[in-house]
Amino acid sequence: MITATDLELRAGARILVADANLRIAPGDRIGLVGRNGAGKTTTMRVLAGEGQPYGGSVGATSAVGYLPQDPREGDLSVTAKDRVLSARGLDELLREMEKAQTAMAELVDGAQRERAVREYGRIEERFAALGGYAAESEAARICAHLGLPDRVLEQTLSTLSGGQRRRVELSRILYAASDAGAGGRSATTLLLDEPTNHLDADSINWLRSFLQRHEGGLVVISHDTDLLDAVVNKVWYLDTTRSEIDGYNLSWKRYLEARATDEKRRRRERANAEKKAAALNLQAAKMGAKATKAVAAKNMARRADTLLAGLEPTRQNEKVAKIRFPEPAPCGRTPLTAEGLAKSYGSLEIFAGVDLAVDRGSRVVVLGLNGAGKTTLLRLLAGTEQPDSGEVIPGHGLKLGYYAQEHDTLDLESSVWDCIRHAAPDTPEQRLRTLLGAFLFSGEQLKQQAGTLSGGEKTRLALAGLVSSAANVLLLDEPTNNLDPISREQVLDALRRYEGAVVLVTHDPGAARALNPERVIVLPDGTEDHWSAEYLELVDLA
Repeated sequence: MITATDLELRAGARILVADANLRIAPGDRIGLVGRNGAGKTTTMRVLAGEGQPYGGSVGATSAVGYLPQDPREGDLSVTAKDRVLSARGLDELLREMEKAQTAMAELVDGAQRERAVREYGRIEERFAALGGYAAESEAARICAHLGLPDRVLEQTLSTLSGGQRRRVELSRILYAASDAGAGGRSATTLLLDEPTNHLDADSINWLRSFLQRHEGGLVVISHDTDLLDAVVNKVWYLDTTRSEIDGYNLSWKRYLEARATDEKRRRRERANAEKKAAALNLQAAKMGAKATKAVAAKNMARRADTLLAGLEPTRQNEKVAKIRFPEPAPCGRTPLTAEGLAKSYGSLEIFAGVDLAVDRGSRVVVLGLNGAGKTTLLRLLAGTEQPDSGEVIPGHGLKLGYYAQEHDTLDLESSVWDCIRHAAPDTPEQRLRTLLGAFLFSGEQLKQQAGTLSGGEKTRLALAGLVSSAANVLLLDEPTNNLDPISREQVLDALRRYEGAVVLVTHDPGAARALNPERVIVLPDGTEDHWSAEYLELVDLA
């Protein structure tokens, strides 16, 4: 269980949450919702113990499994399998057992060999107590459901894509939570920030079933409304207009109905109160002209103020980022070409022999199952990674704009202002400030460290950098991830309007439709084909 008392959270000088008292008990499956930048990710980090509140206290009485939006593993030299097994300490025990087995085979002295045998038995007993080989099988099963086959589990984390590493972290957390222990019930509280990112349709369906069965606490941030509808039995709404968290002990659909009803009631009460207050103020103004009725006039004015002061604030229509991609700079007929691209990590070949010609204004979707190399191909085209063979050939007037799904183009240690200044060093300051304002960054938030932004805010900041680039070829890797529905529609509209060339990687069928692509590249084979509606079915699965 997790409890938070008198919780206050801030982003710079901005108050996100004030005086909140929260409780997550076993069986609570809570959807934490609100607009991008409302403070959902900050709230989750503090509940997980990964960040400190500005005020109040947070305490946990059970194990916590926390999936951040951008997990940054420390040691990328370990295998994916060992990373998952480390959730229960089995990775270390397996290494110790291997050392003991080697000692038993190599030692000749009888006494030493006997000690090695006893040591092996002691380690194996601990291994068996933690589930042993059955636990290994369970871990592999969870990984397979999340799109991580056995061959991937044997690879080191450094050879995996960002999406694969995130699925390893999710597998690790769910594997730890599936350990029911002696009591037969899992007490782990799961805190999951956008857990469906990088998952295909089958994996999302499996995750829904897992979370429905989970008996510990759960808080989930997700823009996947189907997941929220299937899983949550409570909702916390982070209201930016009042810096409060409203709690609803309701399922997702009933919450939406209750919130709409609440808002109608607030608006009706405000309209009635404003009407009465206006009548009182009008009467007070008439009476105030007469000295003998000045006191009565003041009393009426005070009563009007009291009527308005006692109202619950209504939710204001929140600002929407005005997302537009850049006006493309002039370029030749084929600004970007790739010939014979191949990439391997160690002995694992990702793809080979990929050819691509990106003509001026053309629109290409890159498809392939998770791990097929979609992100790697965009990194090669962007020049942030080098191919093992083949080459990327810039054409006349090429100006590249690259959006990385893991926000690799942002310096997370720098401020919002420094990030945009780095992206457009030659752009006048006032023009950059206007641009940031259109993407909902202004005032004190310009000084905020990029690493402390929510996933949606990082997406907006990275897109703002693209707008300032005058790029005529955009390389977009999952540009709609982490966005609330309104911001997502803004990105889709920007895709429709952009006149330059686009190479798009996405799990979002809506993004593919908005792009209206002409061609598709299917990895790992590098097959090129004309786009057809049939490929839309693969977007979800890819």
